[in-house]
Formats: sequence, structure tokens, C-alpha cells
Amino acid sequence: MKPAVSSAPVALRVTRGQIIARGLTHRCPNCGAHSLFRENAWFRLNSDCRNCGFAFERGGDEGFFLGSMSLNYGVTLMGFLLPVALLAFFGVVSGRVAVGLAVGGAVIFPMLFYRSSRSWWLMNYYFFLPHHLPANGGTGRAGGDANT
Repeated sequence: MKPAVSSAPVALRVTRGQIIARGLTHRCPNCGAHSLFRENAWFRLNSDCRNCGFAFERGGDEGFFLGSMSLNYGVTLMGFLLPVALLAFFGVVSGRVAVGLAVGGAVIFPMLFYRSSRSWWLMNYYFFLPHHLPANGGTGRAGGDANT
């Protein structure tokens, strides 16, 4: 005999509002500690949180952070390159200046936005699946429940 499973919603210890605030400030989505990135290393994500042990790197989920790369690409395109192209189109800047801005910005802007794209990708994932966070009773990754 299978035990009865309650269909009552589980109260979330980490709310969606907290997930957004933590994502925008580059904090651990589970506990809120400033441990998402390694100190003195701009491009290095910690493998797990120093405070709660939550695993940021997902060894078995290859391609998980491909979404953060797509987010970075989209923000670079829409937030930087499109405005430069529009400035050139309307004659605010010359074509040469626009090309210089576009080439330089296409290299520099994604590097400056790297941390935000990683953090925002985690925020996006756990905003829609907050029950996957260990603080909310989950395992931190898909496949641990019926809602994967």
C-alpha cells in the first residue's frame, strides 16, 4: 500500500520576492549569502555556497548555464548594439564611430555583464521552480519531484 500523499501546498521558506532580490544582488538563491562568486576572481563561480553548501555548479546538468550565455548575448544585443545601430541610423554618430562602439562594446559589455547573467539565470530558474531550493524542501535540481 502506498502512503497517502498530501496535495496541500507547501509553504515556501524562500519566497519568489527573496529569490528576485538575491538574484539581482548576486547572492546565493538558497540562503542569501554573498557566496555566488569567488573573491578576487571576476569570472569564477563558486562550485557551492560557503554558508549553506548549496551547489551552484551542476555536474550532471551539462548545459545548465547555457541559458546565462543566451541571456548575456540577448542583453548585449538589445541593450547595447541595437542602440548603437539606431544612433548611427539616425545620424547621431558616424558610421565609423558606430562600428568602433559596436566592436568594442561587443567584447567589453558581455564581460562586464557576466556576473549578472549568471546570477539572473539562477534567479530565473528558481523563480519558476522555488520548490527545488533546499531551503524549500527540494534537492536543488530538476528530477526530484513530479514538477521537474
